[in-house]
Amino acid sequence: MVLIGILAVLFLALMILVPVMEKFAKKGDTAEQDYRKYSRWILPLVALVLIAQLLKMLFA
Repeated sequence: MVLIGILAVLFLALMILVPVMEKFAKKGDTAEQDYRKYSRWILPLVALVLIAQLLKMLFA
């Protein structure tokens, strides 16, 4: 029963957040430049997290 309650809260939050995010999203070229700026950091951060998890598994 608790799981259903948690899923219901998450679903309602999603139904509220998606329209709000679409309303305040950046439009045009500035949004594309922002995506490029952030996408440059995604793979190094993923690699860092994978290495941290590997070290955690090895030494735990």
